[in-house]
Amino acid sequence: MSGKYLVTGGAGYVGGVVAQHLLEAGHEVVVLDNLSTGFREGVPAGATFVEGDIKDAAKWLDSSFDGVLHFAASSQVGESVVKPEKYWDNNVGGSMALLTAMREAGVRKLVFSSTAATYGEPETTPIVETAPTSPTNPYGASKLAVDHMITSEATAHGLAAVSLRYFNVAGAYGTQGERHDPESHLIPLVLQVAQGKREAISVYGEDYPTPDGTCVRDYIHVADLADAHLLALTAATAGEHLICNLGNGEGFSVREVVETVRRVTGHPIPEVVAPRRGGDPAVLVASADRARTRLGWSPKRSDLAGIVADAWEFAQREAK
Repeated sequence: MSGKYLVTGGAGYVGGVVAQHLLEAGHEVVVLDNLSTGFREGVPAGATFVEGDIKDAAKWLDSSFDGVLHFAASSQVGESVVKPEKYWDNNVGGSMALLTAMREAGVRKLVFSSTAATYGEPETTPIVETAPTSPTNPYGASKLAVDHMITSEATAHGLAAVSLRYFNVAGAYGTQGERHDPESHLIPLVLQVAQGKREAISVYGEDYPTPDGTCVRDYIHVADLADAHLLALTAATAGEHLICNLGNGEGFSVREVVETVRRVTGHPIPEVVAPRRGGDPAVLVASADRARTRLGWSPKRSDLAGIVADAWEFAQREAK
């Protein structure tokens, strides 16, 4: 059954891919984005685009919408440490305005883009949703604050809500791939070395208690992530705030990622070993059992070489 959905931050990487999936499933999509980090060309054809801020969502949100998928957030961990006020204002203040607009318009379904950063440094892996939440930076703290707000909204006002906590999202789909500026994610950074845009990839620490001494992370294809959002719309239940981790349950080390990029691109990737970064856990891997049980979701594109190949194709297309 088709519906009408507002996608906040739908000109960004994940939001744009989810908007495309919604359109392919026959839904009507309105993208709201202020283009502070998103790209107009990332809005999929067929979606209605509104340039604006989530703090003003009430201008466009009315009872004709069946739900909201919320991706509009500042998301640079390093920036959040030096500009925490931006993250509290945009991520928390903006989300509060959005929840108010939804309540006033009678829109009672929400899927929220949360993050594994809410957990901080995990005590055990794989990480389950009942693990302690102890963010190590304002970005993670702001996302956790929004999760608490959503729980309150669901309890008090019957909102049907699902928060999806992503681990490392990668790959490309349709018109969308990673275009972060500055880029901070490993796969696109290594691909920049393959493209000759940077001389080498920095490996931060090679003395971790992992098989090859480098950090291990859980990578998930952005299209698998989008599938989970559509399933979440169906699973959302009035008065409940469901939180699900999204990952493939397996980890790949920094050196495994670099070697995979070498194989996929055919380019040598020089490495420079640098000191560990503070707050980098040795292993971050998700347990996605709850997503499998409650959403009926499982990743179908978890092969690292396939993820890298899609990202490489996108990077080459963008460079033309």
